[in-house]
Amino acid sequence: MIERSDISREYPPFPLVGVGALIIDDERIVLIKRGREPAKGEWSIPGGLVKVGETLKDAVSRETLEETGLQVQSETLVELVERIFRDDQGRERYHYIIADYRCRVVGGNLTAGSDASEALWVHQAELHHYDLAPITIEVIRKAFGRA
Repeated sequence: MIERSDISREYPPFPLVGVGALIIDDERIVLIKRGREPAKGEWSIPGGLVKVGETLKDAVSRETLEETGLQVQSETLVELVERIFRDDQGRERYHYIIADYRCRVVGGNLTAGSDASEALWVHQAELHHYDLAPITIEVIRKAFGRA
């Protein structure tokens, strides 16, 4: 049996399950600057890995609170995304299956925490200033379309 501590995020033996929070208020969305690999220093939406025994929606709430200080309620699944990061030799360094949920704020104050070095409310029209991954932009646009 594989123990949780035996599974590494880096070069995992199988894809890891994660969640993302599309926290939208009117024409704004919360973005975080990643404080850790993969994609350290890049802008993205809050999120992280699901713990064993945790529901996807509970994971969204926990990860959002840890990274942004915001309490959220998940409203709807927007997209299921696969993210694969390869090393210089083409090996799969990171492999995630991510369930991205549209969320609304129910409490807390926006502040960067845990894996985020910055957290901001960004107007939809200003997203191009944040060098987001193409798949992230696509999912954000889809989430705004469901408003």
